[in-house]
Amino acid sequence: MAKKETIKALGMLSGGLDSTLAVKVMLDQGIDVTVLHFTTPFCTCTRKGCKNEASKVAEKLGVPMKIISSGKDYIEMIKNPKHGYGSNMNPCIDCRIFMLRKAKKYMEEHDAKFIFTGEVLGQRPMSQHGKALKIVEQESGLENLIVRPLSAKLLKKTIPEEKKWIDRDKLLSIQGRRRIPQMELAEQLGIKDYPCPAGGCRLTDPQYAERLRESFDHGEDKISDINLLKYGRHFRLESGAKVVVGRNEEENKVLPRFFQKNDILIEVTNVGSPLTLLKKSKGKGDIKEAANLCVRYSDAEKKDNPEIKIKYSEGKEELVKFTSL
Repeated sequence: MAKKETIKALGMLSGGLDSTLAVKVMLDQGIDVTVLHFTTPFCTCTRKGCKNEASKVAEKLGVPMKIISSGKDYIEMIKNPKHGYGSNMNPCIDCRIFMLRKAKKYMEEHDAKFIFTGEVLGQRPMSQHGKALKIVEQESGLENLIVRPLSAKLLKKTIPEEKKWIDRDKLLSIQGRRRIPQMELAEQLGIKDYPCPAGGCRLTDPQYAERLRESFDHGEDKISDINLLKYGRHFRLESGAKVVVGRNEEENKVLPRFFQKNDILIEVTNVGSPLTLLKKSKGKGDIKEAANLCVRYSDAEKKDNPEIKIKYSEGKEELVKFTSL
């Protein structure tokens, strides 16, 4: 008998439960799987202390993984999505198209036959209804070449199914926003210790979306600018300078990572104090306003004339009494 051809496929792996299940279902059909993981500043599904959930999944399932970091072109898409936003600043359809176009190029370079995802019909209101799935396929150049194993029986047959590369009878018919069917399937397939049944995106959060929109309005659209939005209390001064005040000890440790040329760090040294980061300062007036905010959120009310430590990116530091600022 002739040896059956090994079919290569590329899976989109976020590290969440749905994409993990999709990989396992494809592996159980004998598919030679490589996974692709996109990193963005907006994912909320990674647990504290875990560098990369997708890497852990790939290692557990024994599949090679390629990581693609979001860059300037991704941020431009976020700023100007062709298909608009969802409830806040989430351009879900354009985001899927963007990632799948990148995946298509990688698929062709590595002789894979098709792409599969963990998408579930009806799970995401903007991007996972029938019409949206079709738009994504067409505009990514992958029409009938995207398999969605968790909902495949509810969707039109794809080329991989028609060509018998995969068995449609072994695919699933999950739909809707409840994750109970996925959790039951995970139990059946022996998948445990997954980070969260439902992934998350900061762009759907109203407060974060407002911060991002305000940041874009002030020309702050680098990845470092966007990552900073996850931490602290944010204030915009009249001069255009930004002040970020740490909310707890953990954030006080994180904020110095964002300390760059022309930035200033401020803290009250003789009482409990948040670390305060001043960016785009225009001079002493901005420093005084930032120091005021630092004092406001410190324990300085219990101390007369609190001492302020000001650190400049050029290496200069100075100590001054708050009343002399």
